[in-house]
Amino acid sequence: MRFMLVLTYDEAAAANRTPDPAIFEEMGRFNQAMVDAGVLLAGEGLAPSSQGALVSYGDGPDSEEPTVTDGPFTEIKELIGGFWILRVDSLADAVSWARRAPFRDGETVQIRRVLDPEDFEGVAPEEVMEAEAEMRARVEQQQGS
Repeated sequence: MRFMLVLTYDEAAAANRTPDPAIFEEMGRFNQAMVDAGVLLAGEGLAPSSQGALVSYGDGPDSEEPTVTDGPFTEIKELIGGFWILRVDSLADAVSWARRAPFRDGETVQIRRVLDPEDFEGVAPEEVMEAEAEMRARVEQQQGS
């Protein structure tokens, strides 16, 4: 199973703190441990919200075009600061890895299972499932080249 670990933090509070240089070494060791264990599929940190945008969608089929708001997102208390995608056997395994993350300033790690195409069998139309399989194969091919 794949799980996404999503780091959230208070961006305004973090802006008033100078990162401890040791945290970079600790994070490197944490990431390396996941690589060594063969569970890390992807992981990245994210730039501050001042370098991003929000796209908001209306409610219902007659809603207007999506609106775009440039960052920073001062109205949002907790923002996503980074993520990892792990391949592990269970939620308990994902929780175990998250507990090892070197955080100490009020951060939170949300753990969510990544859905696989099989999760939609019997729900999504067969032609949609086939198109999804073709798309995934194409993406895999593009990444391999």
